[in-house]
Amino acid sequence: MDDLKLDSVQQHWEGFISSAVSLAPRVITAVVSAILIYLIGAWIIRLIKKLVKKGFQKRNMEASLQQFLLNLINWGLNILLFIVVVTQLGVQTSAFVAMIGAAGLAVGLALQGSLTNFAGGILILLLKPFKIGDYISTSSDIAGTVQEIDVFHTRLITPQNQLIVIPNGEISNKSITNYTQLGMRKTWFDIGVSYSTDLKQAKEILLEVAKNNKDAYQDPEPQIVVTELADSAVTLSVRVATSTDKFWGMNEQLIIDCKTALDEAGIEIPFPQQDVYIHNK
Repeated sequence: MDDLKLDSVQQHWEGFISSAVSLAPRVITAVVSAILIYLIGAWIIRLIKKLVKKGFQKRNMEASLQQFLLNLINWGLNILLFIVVVTQLGVQTSAFVAMIGAAGLAVGLALQGSLTNFAGGILILLLKPFKIGDYISTSSDIAGTVQEIDVFHTRLITPQNQLIVIPNGEISNKSITNYTQLGMRKTWFDIGVSYSTDLKQAKEILLEVAKNNKDAYQDPEPQIVVTELADSAVTLSVRVATSTDKFWGMNEQLIIDCKTALDEAGIEIPFPQQDVYIHNK
């Protein structure tokens, strides 16, 4: 009985050895092929990343977008290489593909809002409606200098030195005013003068003030325009262009100089007033 058991074990062992010997060339070939595919694939991925990076730099793409897209390409190519390698080893990849698809769907459903911001960030970084250093305002009356743009949020510094973080989805889906991009800004403030004022004289006085400002552009020429016959005053609009970086200083100096010039000329800047008539029978 013991001899029969030993013979059975020996037969199984010999069968195992025989199968291993017959499979060894195929296994070794598959392993060697997988290693070669991995090494060649890793080299190709590095080459692709270098070429893509050079292409991004030639297009002057934002650094944050460059890094994000390079990481995305790196992950995608490495996942593809992993699938090819395990396929070469004889592993069925249908399960991997199904898992990746299910994971992508779950992440997409869980991060709907973040994906909206992500898409908005990509659009902003690609289309460049504004860049770091620009002074912008949004349709929701948020204004400031752009400090940072990433794929999910844009950070602004307000004139009051406050940091505002805005989701990119909100910015990309609404109108934006960029005060910096054209390199020139124009004042657009109003001054009211009394109805008894000689409007021609008042316009000449304000125009002289505008032309004498050291930061004012002479091309386009400064303009003083009568815009409204308001309840208590005739409204004159002061429109003077300058470079973006000198706008606020020029705007303030113009307001001061216009007020001083009108006072010296005896021209009244009226405050809102109302006449009340009482009739006695």
